[in-house]
Amino acid sequence: MDADSSVSGPANGAGNEPVLYARDAHGVVTLALNRPDNRNALDAALMGALIAALERVEADADARCVVLRSSHATVFSAGGNLAGFAAQESVLSKHRRNGSMAAFVQRIGQLKVPVICALGGHALAGGLGLVLACDLVVARAGVRIGTPEVNVGVFPFMLSALLARNVPRKRVAELCFMGEQMPIEEAQALGIVNLVVPAENFDATVADWAHKIAAKSPLLLQLGKQALYEQQDLPLMQAIGLLRHYLTLVQTTDDVKEGVAAFMEKRAPVWKGE
Repeated sequence: MDADSSVSGPANGAGNEPVLYARDAHGVVTLALNRPDNRNALDAALMGALIAALERVEADADARCVVLRSSHATVFSAGGNLAGFAAQESVLSKHRRNGSMAAFVQRIGQLKVPVICALGGHALAGGLGLVLACDLVVARAGVRIGTPEVNVGVFPFMLSALLARNVPRKRVAELCFMGEQMPIEEAQALGIVNLVVPAENFDATVADWAHKIAAKSPLLLQLGKQALYEQQDLPLMQAIGLLRHYLTLVQTTDDVKEGVAAFMEKRAPVWKGE
């Protein structure tokens, strides 16, 4: 497996692309939001590049896991481009532009590999939406999240749908109506964030999680993620019925047979992805 950092450049803050793309030898794809001059405001260029990068992951046969991070030292994303909110343009143009977050959430949910958000900086407004859409979140101690839109005469409309699926209702209302920021330790207690680690351990921890995921069966990760996405809003018995079909399907795969054999023989499995 060859590392791939062509086209979009390495995800290390170099280059002028809105989103940097790099894949390492383990199959971990790093996507870095790369508009530090405007704190990764979610304008059309950045969102378009981000969705295009996810499409590239989907087409990459060697991709095993995605890490979404920022090239900014202290900010993941400050949210939507406020200038665009007040821009003189047609209602239809505004409505089309506002569809980018919905497209991102759907693309993340349907992506064939798990996505880890490496939250090394503050995530506010729409930036928090990117975080909530990811499958896992590893955060650096000291960062903050929040929905401050109401303070500038806006409201986190689409973001509230993600919040309502991750945070208790009264806390959602407090975040949306008060516009105050939440310390990352509370975000972990609420389950928004999986792990909070000191700054000196942040990069190593993200890499460790990503490489552990990348070592799993790519087929089972894909089917498992698809199953989680499809059952999430179903009534209990419908969800169980759907997952029963997935269980029967995976029991016919070579990777399940290999995984069981490797466990019995006390060796590392060799996945075929079929």
